[in-house]
Amino acid sequence: MIASFLGPGAVARLREDDPLPPEDRVIRRRPGLDTLYRVHGPRLLRFFSRRADHHEASDLMHESFLRYAAVEASRDEEVVCPEAYLNQIATNLLRDRAKTALRRSMASHVSADDIMPQAADLVARLEARDKLDRLDRALMRLKPKTREIFLAHRLEGLSYREIAARLGLSIKGVEWHMTKAIDHLDRALRR
Repeated sequence: MIASFLGPGAVARLREDDPLPPEDRVIRRRPGLDTLYRVHGPRLLRFFSRRADHHEASDLMHESFLRYAAVEASRDEEVVCPEAYLNQIATNLLRDRAKTALRRSMASHVSADDIMPQAADLVARLEARDKLDRLDRALMRLKPKTREIFLAHRLEGLSYREIAARLGLSIKGVEWHMTKAIDHLDRALRR
């Protein structure tokens, strides 16, 4: 339209002192969500398949893209690195899922001290008490350090990392002691 006023062959040029259009009028080409889905979807699906049940991986991948779309819609500026942003969303989804599972597990946990073996007859009660006695004797036969590590994890609820820091061991060392304790107790209870 401007070229028609200037005549044939004339092209409108901006001068040094001409104002630029406002920032909200500048068109930015963001990669569309469908493009991101096609490019990064298979990688996220593999990521979730390795870390969650296979039937949940697809749902987690879709949830990642839904969260990404919600964040992008609420922001004025574009996400600088969509791949990294999607990776962080995926990691956070898995963390949230693990925290929820832990909360459910802790809510349904009942301490052995809180319940008394309920048996319909005297023989079953005696067997349960015998089993507890065998477990107690087996615990006492463990080496002191192995017993301390086992009880710290199972009774105090400390993580392997916390036990390792407390005793000056590596996490692998704590795992080794826990494996030894569990094997020993399992053998003692099978007798």
